Amino acid sequence: MSAVACQIISMSKSFGVNKVLRNINLDLFSGQVTVLMGANGAGKSTLVKILCGVHKADSGTVKLFGNNFQPSSPSDAFKKGIVTVHQSINDGVVPDLDIASNLMLDKLGDSSWGFFVRNRQLKKAASEIAASMGIKFDVSKPVRELGIADRQLIAIARAMAQDPKVLILDEPTSALSVAEAERLFKLIERFRKTGVAILYISHRMGDIRRIADRIVSMRDGEIAGLFEGKALDYEGAITAMLGHSMTEFNVNVEQNGPLVLSFENIKIEEKSQPINLSIHKNEVVAITGLLGSGKSRLAEILFGLRNQFSGVLKLNEKEYYPKSPRDALKSSVHMSPKDRATNAIISDFDITGNLTIPFLKSFSYMSFIQGRTQRNASDEMVEKMGIVCQSSYDKIGTLSGGNQQKVIVGRWLLKSCDLLVLDEPFQGVDIKARRDIGSYIRSSTKDRATLVFVSEIDEALEIADKIIIMSEASVVGEHINHEVDFPALLAEFSGKKINHNQRYL
Repeated sequence: MSAVACQIISMSKSFGVNKVLRNINLDLFSGQVTVLMGANGAGKSTLVKILCGVHKADSGTVKLFGNNFQPSSPSDAFKKGIVTVHQSINDGVVPDLDIASNLMLDKLGDSSWGFFVRNRQLKKAASEIAASMGIKFDVSKPVRELGIADRQLIAIARAMAQDPKVLILDEPTSALSVAEAERLFKLIERFRKTGVAILYISHRMGDIRRIADRIVSMRDGEIAGLFEGKALDYEGAITAMLGHSMTEFNVNVEQNGPLVLSFENIKIEEKSQPINLSIHKNEVVAITGLLGSGKSRLAEILFGLRNQFSGVLKLNEKEYYPKSPRDALKSSVHMSPKDRATNAIISDFDITGNLTIPFLKSFSYMSFIQGRTQRNASDEMVEKMGIVCQSSYDKIGTLSGGNQQKVIVGRWLLKSCDLLVLDEPFQGVDIKARRDIGSYIRSSTKDRATLVFVSEIDEALEIADKIIIMSEASVVGEHINHEVDFPALLAEFSGKKINHNQRYL
């Protein structure tokens, strides 16, 4: 039996009248991966913030290897061996510093380094950490030049370099490709063998099946279920998390309306294959593929953030070549970008400000914003999207990640458009929030065409009338979401050739 590394006993926490954690009892064992699942607002983030010294519990005890553990700050928790990689990438890296400084940031304050930073020693130590993680970048390169997935790897490497006793990973694969995620899983396995207790927060069933020793489900601030043993009950864990059984999501494929968008021999790279697609009104089309497949690049082309290499793009049967997002908006094209923290949220604004900012002109009269009209529109969208808040006056930073995502998607549903482009609308949200968002997207699609770019096949199956698979900046498959040929779809998604005489489990 593994030793208990971290023991949480009768922990409770309230914010005002809101009871966020209710009598939590949980053990984290050395050398085991405990997966924590919970809908947005279940209390996961508060539990993690107490463990890493951001909040203090109202009652209860935390023990680290049998000793009372009461961190006074995140740095205190860090020094005592609890290391956290947060879901927001910007919490784990400093973009204006180079990779070496980011990897060594937590050790630069150590007195053993002396008063002055020795650049050669810094780079040598950072290079050793990078090599152990399989990171092949030049460590003198600024982090701001890296993409989201690479920044995530740097944040994870920085945390893992600290020899943690308890490692907390919050949705660590949300921005990683399959190959990068597999590299992370191998590192987790290495830490598991050295006796590190790992708390892994995720809703991705692929991740959970790959690494979980135990699954803990949270609901409404309480532990709703604990699942362990050789045959983990994944469906039982999801049922405990949601409070009801998980049912299959059936998409009723509606009859298409008039043609809205057409791709005619569009190439997004010089060496990619031409793309020919037709997207109609009252149709939801999901475009999916592995990280680097080109799907986000295609979304950027539609919103004037990038030019295609060649081909003809038509919107409502007229050639459409937006040079900027302003051009796209004028053409009645709306786009919700991926990575809400970097590209979408305005942290100083309240919910209303974040929902209405692209359309302030429509809420204005003679340069004055009509506050009541603006607020009414915001309140209506809060209700439609099921955004959990006190009121639309709440700062967006007070919302859970899933509710923030509902605000960002709701922003582009606030006004009608001919084409709605959603790039990773379910990024970082739980199953319930995902279905809330998807349900409203489908219910409101009658007068527009909708393109949804997603990384997970199950997300595509839940929302789309038609599923397009991309690989190497080209379309490699197209499926109507009815009696889908799953082996063919999975083979196309993974970039493998399919033998139609075979079937895979």
